[in-house]
Amino acid sequence: MPNKKAFLLLNGNVPNELPSFHSYDLIVAVDGAFQTAVNKKIPINLITGDFDSIQELKNTSTFIERIHTPDQNFTDFHKCLKELVKKGVKTVDVYGANGLEQDHYLGNLSTAYQWSNELNLVFHDDYGVSFFLEKDNQYKFNDCLNKTISLVPFLDAGGITTKGLKYPLKQESLNFFKRIGTRNVATSEEIQIHYTQGILFLFIQNKT
Repeated sequence: MPNKKAFLLLNGNVPNELPSFHSYDLIVAVDGAFQTAVNKKIPINLITGDFDSIQELKNTSTFIERIHTPDQNFTDFHKCLKELVKKGVKTVDVYGANGLEQDHYLGNLSTAYQWSNELNLVFHDDYGVSFFLEKDNQYKFNDCLNKTISLVPFLDAGGITTKGLKYPLKQESLNFFKRIGTRNVATSEEIQIHYTQGILFLFIQNKT
């Protein structure tokens, strides 16, 4: 099965800067985000959702694939990811996941975790990127000097070792209700992160 990459637009706040769309195999909008895509001239080629928020669907190009997913037991984001997996997608850059009602963002994080074993999901906003890290992997990130780095456990993470941060961790544990690793700062261009237990979510913020 091919390892496809998708751009996915959700119905939240869209970042001011959008990527080049040439690197994506699929450019997708979920339900109400379709109108935003039209306004921003994003070249959508797939729309999914229950279509309860789309006002101009009948007038869209016949070259845009439509997948109706009416099951109200799941969010449009969840149902869209299910369809993308069927199409051989492995990496999804998600835009518009936060902003507006914050309960939507929490729901989007929950959905991202549920699909984290099958998809490489990266959230993008005006402040940076965020994503789940797989345990036992040795991660290296470049161009990080002076960026704010936050490590958030879901709900626990252990055996965490970092390099290149102002406040390094050495085989330490984080707990969502007791100790989380927010607002650290990269002191070098390259940072390294490794952990062995639990679930860890990483934020890399843009330079200020």
